[in-house]
Amino acid sequence: MTRSISATRSAFAILAVPAVVAILAILAATTAPSAAAHAELERAVPAADSILAEPPAQVVLQFSQRFEPAFTKVRVVDANGREVAGGEFQVDDADPRRLRVDLPRLAPGTYQVNWRVLSIDTHVSEGRFGFVVRP
Repeated sequence: MTRSISATRSAFAILAVPAVVAILAILAATTAPSAAAHAELERAVPAADSILAEPPAQVVLQFSQRFEPAFTKVRVVDANGREVAGGEFQVDDADPRRLRVDLPRLAPGTYQVNWRVLSIDTHVSEGRFGFVVRP
């Protein structure tokens, strides 16, 4: 009788291990946060590191997902770190993943766009990029 119980336990263990592994894989796939869950910057106008013959009238930022406007910040600063635009932006009515910042007439020089967004899944993303307006 002992052999029979031992053989049954071995057979159960052989069958149970793959079942447990499969269940854990399913749980990991359905509950793990996705790397794409953050609102990442997909596109910017002007583009990062661009050199422009004419100053842009606005900065447009396109994110990978919607963001919370109340917790979003965008600042455009000149080479000396002085803010030339920021605080005020508009969320695009046609695409809530896009925002626009109106700019004053920019003088020739180097500018940096600093952004920070809180995506609707509560993850914070931030970054910066620069562009140059030629004389």
